[in-house]
Amino acid sequence: MILAPETIAFLIVAGLTAGCIDAMAGGGGLISLPALLAAGVPPVPAVATNKLQGALGTFGACISYARAGHLDLKACRWPVLAAFVGSIGGAWLIQRVDPSILAGLMPALLIALAAYFTFSPKMGEMDRHQRIGIAALSLLVGVVGFYDGFFGPGAGAFYTTIFIALGGLGLVRATAQTKAANLASNVAALATMILGGHVLWVAGLLMAVGSIAGGQIGSRLAMRFGSRLIRPLLIIMSLGLTAKMLLDPKNPIHALLFG
Repeated sequence: MILAPETIAFLIVAGLTAGCIDAMAGGGGLISLPALLAAGVPPVPAVATNKLQGALGTFGACISYARAGHLDLKACRWPVLAAFVGSIGGAWLIQRVDPSILAGLMPALLIALAAYFTFSPKMGEMDRHQRIGIAALSLLVGVVGFYDGFFGPGAGAFYTTIFIALGGLGLVRATAQTKAANLASNVAALATMILGGHVLWVAGLLMAVGSIAGGQIGSRLAMRFGSRLIRPLLIIMSLGLTAKMLLDPKNPIHALLFG
C-alpha cells in the first residue's frame, strides 16, 4: 500500500502526539490507530502498523524511566512476561475474528476506569501496600496484554490502574512499569502480525520517528509533574476513548444508544 506524502506527514504528527500522550498516561492508540484508519489503512494492517510505531515509541519511554530510576524490571518481570504471552494470543485472534466484538464491551470498562481515578482518594508518588499477590497481578496484566494484542487503545490506562489499585505503586512508578508491560505486549503483537504479513513498514517506521520523540517529551513531563499531570490525563483519555467508541457507528453499543 502506497501512501501520499501529505498522508505520511499527517501520520508522523499523529505518532508524535500519540507517543507523548502514551508516555504520560497511556491511551496513545486513541490518536494513532484512528489516524491510520483515516489514512485508508484497513483495520488489521492498521492495528499491526500501530504496534510497530507503538513498540518503538514505548521503548524510548522505557529508557527514559529506567535512567531516572523509576523502572524496576526485576520486580515486574512476571507481569511483563504475562503481558507478552497474553498479547500473542490477542494478536493471533484478531487475525481470525471481528474486533468489534470486544469493542462493544470497552465503553463500560473505560467509564469505570475514569470513575476510579475521579473519585478515588488522592494518589501520591509513594508506593503503598500491594493488595494481591504477584500471580494474581500477573494474571490481570496478562488479560490486558491479550486486549492490547487484540485491539489496543486504552491498554496503557488499564495497566496503570492495575499497578496502582492492586500493585500498590505510586503514579510515576506505576506509569513506568506500565511502559514495560506495554512494550512487551506491543513487541509480542508485532511479531505475531509480522508473521501474518500485515505490517506496513514505511508508514510504521515513519510514525515511529514521531512516536519516539513524543515518548521522550511525555516521559519527562510525567516525571517532572507526577500525579498533577498523570491523573487528569488518565481521566481525559479514558473518557475520550469512550466517546470515540460510542460515536462510532460500527460499535455495537452505538446502535443500542442511537438506534
